[in-house]
Amino acid sequence: MVYPVDINGEAMELHPWGALFWKDRKLLVISDVHLGKIMHFRKYGAAVPQAAIYENFKRLDVLYQTFQPETICFLGDLFHSHINKEWELFEQWVSNCPAALELIVGNHDIISPLRYEALGVRLYKELQRGPFTFTHHPTDSTAGFNISGHIHPAVRLGGHGRQRLRLSCFFLRQNQLILPAFGNFTGSHVLELTATDRAFALAEEEVIPVSS
Repeated sequence: MVYPVDINGEAMELHPWGALFWKDRKLLVISDVHLGKIMHFRKYGAAVPQAAIYENFKRLDVLYQTFQPETICFLGDLFHSHINKEWELFEQWVSNCPAALELIVGNHDIISPLRYEALGVRLYKELQRGPFTFTHHPTDSTAGFNISGHIHPAVRLGGHGRQRLRLSCFFLRQNQLILPAFGNFTGSHVLELTATDRAFALAEEEVIPVSS
């Protein structure tokens, strides 16, 4: 179930899989998919089922059907490293996706830009759209509001019985929103909430608001 939220005066929706939808612009924003990482693990003997390779593409299709975006913007680290067989699946997915595709190049995006451009994917170092600056790495710039990825943010929740639960999250600061990693097997980094921070934890099919 999506969670409606105001981000810097704009109506947004947070999806429990880690995607952000900007309603007025019909823009779907996704960060750190890390396509190819599962195939990389399998190549070196990790016990990851082959069916997991297709999961990211299935979820991307569901998100398109859910939001019907005009544009999908990936906030970097779309592909994990060098080309492997998952690139062929990505090519097939792109050919069937009606939305315009944008990629803000991240530190893992080392595949030649010519390959993306041949698929019609537009590449950027950063992207200014309305009141937002979209980047891969979070930026501390005070000019405008930054939406980024890279960190794979998570929050640690505690229960009355000393239980501890670590959940990926959207992490909202005064002038910044950091998106969770979309891809499977990406790991996460726990961020500590200050009095002015908010997090939106991802729990199965729900988005749960969290404050300090």
